[in-house]
Amino acid sequence: MSSNTLKQAAEAARTKTSTMTKQGSETVTAVGNDFLHTPIMRAALPFINGGISGMVATTVIQPVDMIKVRLQLAGEGVATGPKPTPLSVTRDILAQGKALDLYTGLSAGLLRQAVYTTARLGFFDTFMKSLATRAKEKGNQVGFVERASAGLAAGGIAAFIGNPADLALIRMQSDGLKPIAERKNYKSVIDALSSIVKSEGVTALWAGATPTVVRAMSLNLGQLAFFSEAKAQLKQHTHWSAQSQTLTASAIAGFFASFLSLPFDFVKTRLQKQQRGPDGKLPYKSMTDCFVKVARQEGLTRFYRGFGTYYVRIAPHA
Repeated sequence: MSSNTLKQAAEAARTKTSTMTKQGSETVTAVGNDFLHTPIMRAALPFINGGISGMVATTVIQPVDMIKVRLQLAGEGVATGPKPTPLSVTRDILAQGKALDLYTGLSAGLLRQAVYTTARLGFFDTFMKSLATRAKEKGNQVGFVERASAGLAAGGIAAFIGNPADLALIRMQSDGLKPIAERKNYKSVIDALSSIVKSEGVTALWAGATPTVVRAMSLNLGQLAFFSEAKAQLKQHTHWSAQSQTLTASAIAGFFASFLSLPFDFVKTRLQKQQRGPDGKLPYKSMTDCFVKVARQEGLTRFYRGFGTYYVRIAPHA
């Protein structure tokens, strides 16, 4: 066999191998794309993407959330006294322990986002797709009222499902405010949840569920509905880049979400932190009772204490 024949045979073999490799790669890619476009995955992706994005945001802003909770619990029951600031709270936390104390309750925060944000964004996306299909059939567009309704429903359902993780988060973050002898020193969210169930019962996991649901509904009204509306208006009335429109819409949505939900977040924190005293009674009987007592004893402006901190905590989720 001549050398030319051998070269031709080798070249043919290389070409065939390259073609088979390329076809195999294309087959794998096609299978992957087909899997992502299956009805189950198309329905699940909004939930998965929502959960992952919420968990990443929580990891970044957990110290801000810790400071926000401590601000809400400071000066409970009195209108006078020192007024804490984010900086003073941060200094106190660092003075008592170490920098990692700012991440107290991170496991509970991640669980909360895995449950709450996954469900919230997933339900909202599902509701919006249904509304968009219905509007398209009628030759209309989805309006603000429909967006708001979808946001309220998604937030309320998700908040009720995620209340146990939210409760564990508040208990872990407020534990350091107790006298050393009374601290639970929770090791993780699982430890916190099991401790609450053992000492207070399973139903205690839904303590503060009412303000949690109302907070979530008002939060979603600001985050999702105002974001969608702001982005639609910016797209219609400006020539900004898509990134500028998204960032501006997020800032607007974050403001309205913070303004609407902070009073309920404040009450939620107070209700979930409270535990029975020596007389067996709770400081607050209900959401309404908490609103009334705080307004009477601490003043109406107390509900908006730490608004800037809360805005920084909320905006990334918008």
